[in-house]
Amino acid sequence: MSGPPVTVEVIVLRVTEDGWAYRPESKLLKDGESPCDVAREVAEGPAILHSTSWRHEPGRGVILTYAAYPDRRPGAGARGLDEAAVAFGESADTPRPAVLALGNVTAHAIRHLAFLARTDPAVRAAVAADPPLAARLAGAPAEPVAQF
Repeated sequence: MSGPPVTVEVIVLRVTEDGWAYRPESKLLKDGESPCDVAREVAEGPAILHSTSWRHEPGRGVILTYAAYPDRRPGAGARGLDEAAVAFGESADTPRPAVLALGNVTAHAIRHLAFLARTDPAVRAAVAADPPLAARLAGAPAEPVAQF
């Protein structure tokens, strides 16, 4: 018996003068594949890679989201991000917002990276080695991983 399909979604990030730019990449996970290995491949060798959330989408199955930095292809159609784009559920027992856009998922991923920059020694070192990233994450709200 097989379960729902699983897609590895990678939000590839870069710091811009105005804030953040991101572009989504994804790949359907095949039997026997490691989601982390697929995310690393999709992100083309990021310095920082971390799972940030998961969600179920009707018709698509389970989406495992990773944040990756830096964008190895910055000219590949990245979008700007409104940093106030975090979405919340309607009540304490409803974690998934009624409306959830990719910008919401990206804003959450950035908050998760800010959390890791403060709590994970390896991520902290990678962030410190990139002054523009360190400056951008220093002022970002921080939160751990979540399910939408």
